Amino acid sequence: MPELPEVETTVRGLAPRVLGARICRVAVREPRLRWPIAPELADILAGAQVVNLGRRGKYLLLGCDRGTLIVHLGMSGSLRLVREEVAPTVHEHVDLILENGWVVRLRDPRRFGALLWAPEAPKSHPLLARLGPEPLEPGFNAQWLYRRTRGRKATIKQALMDGRLVAGLGNIYANEALFHAGIRPDTPAERLSRLRCARLVAAIKKTLRLAIRAGGSSLRDYVGSTGELGYFQLKLWVYDRAGMPCRACGTLIRVRRLGQRSSFYCPVCQR
Repeated sequence: MPELPEVETTVRGLAPRVLGARICRVAVREPRLRWPIAPELADILAGAQVVNLGRRGKYLLLGCDRGTLIVHLGMSGSLRLVREEVAPTVHEHVDLILENGWVVRLRDPRRFGALLWAPEAPKSHPLLARLGPEPLEPGFNAQWLYRRTRGRKATIKQALMDGRLVAGLGNIYANEALFHAGIRPDTPAERLSRLRCARLVAAIKKTLRLAIRAGGSSLRDYVGSTGELGYFQLKLWVYDRAGMPCRACGTLIRVRRLGQRSSFYCPVCQR
């Protein structure tokens, strides 16, 4: 699933061609996504000008002069910039056709993504209203993490996957950050000391910044807005490396299921 770095990479890739542009029309070839695309969305967006592009957690926010289009890329989705004359392929379901000749094209083979319209401030939308702080912003700090994990018996890996604790941190980067913080993913969240919370917050921020710089992780279907692959997966320390030697100590990486997700760790480097 595209996670925070992939969505942030998409926002940055779209901005030069999309920000300030006007949408002349919308072509919906397949409305059956995770939530059906509203029949009136094409009429709402026709003539709208894009005044800002942003992100909240794993949601891309395309702000227009009349509201905000909330985009979720689901399991395998991507937004790509193509010229208007480029014909869509079978899994390319929606086009936002801009007056400048560019098209923002949604590709979503599994159709788990979403395009939702928010006429009011997007932060009040039900999908966004309860999200925790952004991990790269000052509000996500050791004090916040320590306070919000007191009395929380779930594992720290499961807690990090809860968007109410921190927004947009997915499975890949939770695994990587826990490794760099030296914390086993099955450690009960409530047992983290202030010092370990500080180490974990620092590891999360560093991991995400490095991933954004690398253009995200192109595992399976994800590519950026220009169709280029990210390469952070070449720098992974534990994720998807079960049975392979730890890059730090040589011990074989282990994997276990936590909250229905695979958690990878080094039994020596992480305690």
